Amino acid sequence: MVAPANNAVDRLLAALPKRGDGGARFAELGFPTTRDEDWRFTSVVPIAELEFTAATGDAAANLEDSIFSEIDGPQLVFVNGHFSSELSGVGELPDGVEISNLASAVFKPCEAEDAFGALNAASFTDGARVCVAEGVCFETPIRVYYLSTGGDGATSNIRNHITLGANSKATILESWTGADAAYFNNAITELNAGDNAHLEHVKFQDESTAAFHVAGLHATMGRDCRVAHHSIALGGRIARNNIRARLGGTGIEAVLNGLYLPRGKQLIDHHMVVDHLQPHCDSHEYFNGILDDHARAVFHGRIHVHKGADKTDAKQTNKNLLLSDNATVNTKPQLEIYADDVKCTHGATIGQMNAEQIFYLRARGLDEEAARRMIMHAFAGEIIARIGCKPAREELDQLVWDRLEDK
Repeated sequence: MVAPANNAVDRLLAALPKRGDGGARFAELGFPTTRDEDWRFTSVVPIAELEFTAATGDAAANLEDSIFSEIDGPQLVFVNGHFSSELSGVGELPDGVEISNLASAVFKPCEAEDAFGALNAASFTDGARVCVAEGVCFETPIRVYYLSTGGDGATSNIRNHITLGANSKATILESWTGADAAYFNNAITELNAGDNAHLEHVKFQDESTAAFHVAGLHATMGRDCRVAHHSIALGGRIARNNIRARLGGTGIEAVLNGLYLPRGKQLIDHHMVVDHLQPHCDSHEYFNGILDDHARAVFHGRIHVHKGADKTDAKQTNKNLLLSDNATVNTKPQLEIYADDVKCTHGATIGQMNAEQIFYLRARGLDEEAARRMIMHAFAGEIIARIGCKPAREELDQLVWDRLEDK
């Protein structure tokens, strides 16, 4: 596989705004190549070949036909990585709840772990900032929209910061959509959940199938907290999600739940590391994919149970349904266990439609096409059903149903 051109790093840094000397780390690391184990099955050469330009705001952008539009409550909108005050509105918030764009706050990003994280730290323009104070339960879902209207090569670096204090609660619904162009979004979300905090985070990604989407989620969790992250990935020519979950206290329950539906020549990649650092914690990862045409998917999940993290209960499952002989999946569930008295399981399946299931359904009056669609809907519905926010769950269920009906 050809490595990204050496001058791609210089071209990208020259095109983007700078924050101090943060670009030095990205220049040092460069674009990852397939020689890097974490990027073995995902080449970023098409990204490096873009004619990069800094994405700019667009006053003509709108939220017409946007998902979650029927859900009342605060919303933040970013167009090409820039905050849109015209489209945003948070209304009156209770004491202890802050919802704003990140550029309006004093903020220092965490240390970058990889090249795209370093690029983001060097050049991010804005992003969402959600802070819920200790003891505050904010029941209304918070909606965050990222719209891309830029042309080919338009590049946005977006950074989000979510903080929940001890004994607090929140739901965040995140949507990514864009015009039919080869733009590039590079996003980092820092999530900190305090002791006994409850957070549900839904990310809906339906970028253009010509676009590129690289995102990192860095989650740190305190004692007895409950965090659920749902990734619904439909768009992007190349879409990569790097998830890092750090279970830093006892009694944590973390759920990482994902569905991906690539078609055409799309590649959707989920790469995650779950660090169990303390005893008596549960983590469950469920990722299902339905692939058609020449689509590709990558799943790399690693559960790392550190020394002393006894009584860990960790489960990881990746299931893939291939609708075409040309679709490809590379999956690698992985366990690293350095503690005693743990329950850890992992597994992966890749297959086509089950002939026995189709026969069973046809024997009960369905034609073959209806039987195939029912199997697909059940396969996807297994992931959607885990979303706790009912309005979001119902809307995503209908959207995924419609998308599968087009296959």
